[in-house]
Amino acid sequence: MNYRDALSKELSYALRHAPWEYELEMDAEGRVPIDQLLNALHREEHWKDVQEADIQEVIAKSEKKRFELKDGMIRAFYGHSIPMKIVKEEKIPPKVLYHGTARRFLDSIKAKGLLPQSRQYVHLSQDMETAKSVGRRHDGTPCILVIDAKRAWDEGVKFYLGNEKVWLADWVDAKYIVDYYISKTS
Repeated sequence: MNYRDALSKELSYALRHAPWEYELEMDAEGRVPIDQLLNALHREEHWKDVQEADIQEVIAKSEKKRFELKDGMIRAFYGHSIPMKIVKEEKIPPKVLYHGTARRFLDSIKAKGLLPQSRQYVHLSQDMETAKSVGRRHDGTPCILVIDAKRAWDEGVKFYLGNEKVWLADWVDAKYIVDYYISKTS
């Protein structure tokens, strides 16, 4: 694994899963002072030379846009598993969203809907390709669910923008899953 990928994983762990291990003081939106994060990283031999410019490079070159660095504060956009609920701003979603998952979960999803499981929010994709990519992490031929996000929004489901490809919801009732596809291997 190259240095940038390793740093991205370290940032994800610190900002999404274990800020207390780094003694980070997170605000309600999941932001921490970049200086505080750098100080925490510098306590580890492997990260003693990391600079803000290295973090900026990780952010700039990431395809998934996981982090935001603004006004001396850094945060992860989504994927949090920490007990503190990260406050998100409600946004009107696109008409349709997608969710990639393993085929073995399909019966449970049809019965219970989409639940956040160990995360704070259900993760939805703005396009089918992203959903397929996410689903492949759990199944070589994943199931791609089609969500009627407009109807869900109209009926009171809250959606939040994670980044330009990821949308979040507290929960999605099964009635809003209007179709699904089993992805072909490729």
